[in-house]
Amino acid sequence: MTPSARAAAAIGLLDRILAGEPAERALTSWGRGARYAGAQDRAAVRDLVFDALRCRRSHGVLGGGSDGRALVLGGLRARGLEPSAVFAGGPHGPPPLTPAEAAPPPAPTGLDALDCPDWLEPELRRTLGPDFAAVLGALRLRAPVHLRVNLRATTRDAAAAELAAEGISTRPHPLADTALEVTDGARRVARSAAYRAGRVELQDAASQAVAAALPVPAGGRVLDLCAGGGGKTLALAARVDARFTAHDADPRRMADLPARAARAGVGVRLTDRPEDGAPHDLVLCDVPCSGSGAWRRAPEAKWRLTAERLAELRRVQAAILDRAAGLVAPGGTLAYVTCSLLEAENGDQVAAFLARHRGWRVAATQRLTPLDGGDGFYSAHLTR
Repeated sequence: MTPSARAAAAIGLLDRILAGEPAERALTSWGRGARYAGAQDRAAVRDLVFDALRCRRSHGVLGGGSDGRALVLGGLRARGLEPSAVFAGGPHGPPPLTPAEAAPPPAPTGLDALDCPDWLEPELRRTLGPDFAAVLGALRLRAPVHLRVNLRATTRDAAAAELAAEGISTRPHPLADTALEVTDGARRVARSAAYRAGRVELQDAASQAVAAALPVPAGGRVLDLCAGGGGKTLALAARVDARFTAHDADPRRMADLPARAARAGVGVRLTDRPEDGAPHDLVLCDVPCSGSGAWRRAPEAKWRLTAERLAELRRVQAAILDRAAGLVAPGGTLAYVTCSLLEAENGDQVAAFLARHRGWRVAATQRLTPLDGGDGFYSAHLTR
């Protein structure tokens, strides 16, 4: 595909996504139908789409509109490229620029330049304080690719050397002693021997740091109440010999967990009745949230979040915490985790829990933002 054809494909995909279709579904559907598109073409179109979604406001200003065409045009200008070479009117590319589109645009300013939704500004400023602009700026960039080394199977140095032999360059990441940041060859990871054998897993470095800080007694009972794909359960099981149980409200999210656990050489029991195994020494609640700490990876979520949806998420979070409180053994830990930057989902939620449940206290907290080198996370360890 030519650069013009890639741009045309991205424009069509963005219009579908802006109309409400999930980005991953749109890209998957397009990829199945675009037999002519090679792996590099698909990766390039994906990058165009996600760059546009991450920078929707600023690219819209630079492109003079809010549809897919304007976002792709603005993205070219943001990268210092001449858009007329892409908007050339060829048989597979977008039509040529109109006189209005060809005119020099104004520079994005204020919240446009930070790609921040208006209604979220007060809450983000309350949470981030003086880091507000820097964090919003970081969320405009592509997320790094991190790997978690399975210390049961190898060491970080040995994993890095094995990956390097397959053309995948990495460097240690300071957030966790298991973390490697991929600096080159990220698209080769899933085909690497280390990945296929369970010696490394894809996992954000901040997520690894949150898991590493959780108190897991040797031989203890651990329940991951909102397991999803089970990444944190696998990270814990790679460190400590304990009895691990995973549950999720949607069991389909855990479909791959048994195979991943077997590949990693650890044992995890899946359950749809977590109360039956209570009490547990650690109950991990990695709750549904706005995902604001991971907007680099799922940028459409930033623009689809509403005040009503945030209020609903907070109700779900409170209900999960209340349920989890009854599953923790005396002296055990209830770990509340979000990948959110919003205090409404973090400290406010913990304070409300403490007000509802006397005798509980906060033993430790952890706050990470993209400025720390990974996604944004919040964790509170509660005990009684």
